[in-house]
Amino acid sequence: MANHKSAKKRARQALKRRARNRGVRSEVRTTVKALRDSIQSGDAAEAQTRLRAAERNLRKAATKGVIKRETASRQVSRLAKAVARVGA
Repeated sequence: MANHKSAKKRARQALKRRARNRGVRSEVRTTVKALRDSIQSGDAAEAQTRLRAAERNLRKAATKGVIKRETASRQVSRLAKAVARVGA
């Protein structure tokens, strides 16, 4: 465990950040999972609306530094492709 005052503060900050990041990551996973379920069911309209929500959450997570920007872009691209296949 940390002994110096600054190290103790850093430990507290890390805990707060970890909790915040877990929340953001969980939200991303939930929206992506819902989108994949609607793609699986073949409902194009629902998949389209869920794609917007998933993309918003992914981009927001990338902005906050929870996930890398390239990872977010890759996931959005693949999900958009999957939704396009459902609509076709």
